[in-house]
Amino acid sequence: MRASLPSLNRPRARAVKPMALALLLVGCGHLAACGYHVAGRSDALPKSIHVIAVPALENATNSYRIEQKLTSATVRELLAVTPYKITSNPASGDAVLRGKVLTLEAVPLLFDTQTGRATTMLVTVRCEVTLTQTEPQKVLYHTDKFIFRNEYEISTDVKSFFEEQDPALDRLAKDFAQRLVAAVTENF
Repeated sequence: MRASLPSLNRPRARAVKPMALALLLVGCGHLAACGYHVAGRSDALPKSIHVIAVPALENATNSYRIEQKLTSATVRELLAVTPYKITSNPASGDAVLRGKVLTLEAVPLLFDTQTGRATTMLVTVRCEVTLTQTEPQKVLYHTDKFIFRNEYEISTDVKSFFEEQDPALDRLAKDFAQRLVAAVTENF
């Protein structure tokens, strides 16, 4: 009786292994077809581009210095993750990245139950962004709906809130720049 039990299970075990292998191969095929790749490492831009000009973003909001923070973070990100040289002079670039901050909104998301003050904010930045190749005058990337959203914790202590404002804007600008550079260089 014992000899017959393993022989009954063996054909079923042999059928399961090919099925599992087939499912694994199909799953890997789907992942490969989705086009996953490392951000900032794409060859979406033409080979003739070596220098990207990034003039200061325009600011159409009431937020003081937001365009300066976003511009400098974008330049740092381009230098960190791409092979391109960066300049602020549009006449010196093989391509020019221009942008305009259209809106900046901060909405309370979570509150301290004891004080009623916001502890987490949802920040949304909407921009218009264009990357233009200098010769020939060709738009490589354009959107007037580049939207960046992220949550940020804030201090409920009023005194430390004002001390945290610049570091908070720096974190926002860094996160924004990572998303923007990935979008522009990968042509999403």
